[in-house]
Amino acid sequence: MNVQFPPVLISGTSHPKFAGELARHMGIPLGKISIESFPDGEIYVQVLDNVRGRDVFVVQSVARRPNHYLMELLIIIDALKRASARSIVAVIPYFGYARQDRKDKPRVPITAKLTADLLATAGATRVLTMDLHASQIQGFFDIPADNLYARPKLVEAIMALQLHNFVVTAPDLGAIKQARAYANNLGTEVTVIDKRRVSSEKVEVFAIIGDIKGKDILLVDDLCSTGGTLVSAAHAVKEAGAGRIFAVFTHGLLVGDAIKNLEASPIEKIFMSNTVPPPLLDKVRSSKLEIISVVPIFGEALTRILSADSISSLFH
Repeated sequence: MNVQFPPVLISGTSHPKFAGELARHMGIPLGKISIESFPDGEIYVQVLDNVRGRDVFVVQSVARRPNHYLMELLIIIDALKRASARSIVAVIPYFGYARQDRKDKPRVPITAKLTADLLATAGATRVLTMDLHASQIQGFFDIPADNLYARPKLVEAIMALQLHNFVVTAPDLGAIKQARAYANNLGTEVTVIDKRRVSSEKVEVFAIIGDIKGKDILLVDDLCSTGGTLVSAAHAVKEAGAGRIFAVFTHGLLVGDAIKNLEASPIEKIFMSNTVPPPLLDKVRSSKLEIISVVPIFGEALTRILSADSISSLFH
């Protein structure tokens, strides 16, 4: 770490708790920044610290209000570029718009690519994120982009359950790769649920691939939005004769009645990371939900960026 020009860590308004924990973990103070809104809703930003010649990390999850927080992030990056920061790393625990990564219908955008272009154009020199919906999104960037994995921390929590006769289950075909990675870490087999999405909130199960009868189930996915996929999967495996059911995912968007639906489901325990601020936990609490901090993973990655060490070796 450069003593003369120490790094600066700045937080947007989307997840200040995460940024504060990250600053404490790295042993550096949070940079001072003023973020306000004009009466018409325009965002105004002023960086209050001198960042000339310094490495700056900007922490912002593009979740909950993705349009607002993405624009805020771009404006912060532009302010830092114009203030002559040496480098600007966009630390995005949850990369919004990642699900729009291909043309699956005529005349639709590839918004994940657009978001990548906007970050580079604004002045970001690097992007650090976690569990992208599709790993190939890294190829959308014209600047270095590192995709971290929450799995090591989540696996630690799952192993504390001391499960024995269990299998990892992918709730849909898109989660197979992640389910296989969890199964390898936990030393068990993978099963798959073949499902069809009827609407943005409703899914329909077709078949279960693999033997689950009498076994405990660990449902694995990268994110949970409405909870529809996990709840449908939980009911399907329960009807097929599964034992206890657990779930794990990285990004807990948990919009609408997701917590209520998960609470009423056959799922016994749910593990998720803190990449997205939990929704209204002061008003809505779930006895099933356990939040696991991935701040140490981000902290180690940022330290390695500063020292020019390998980030990929974190997971090998």
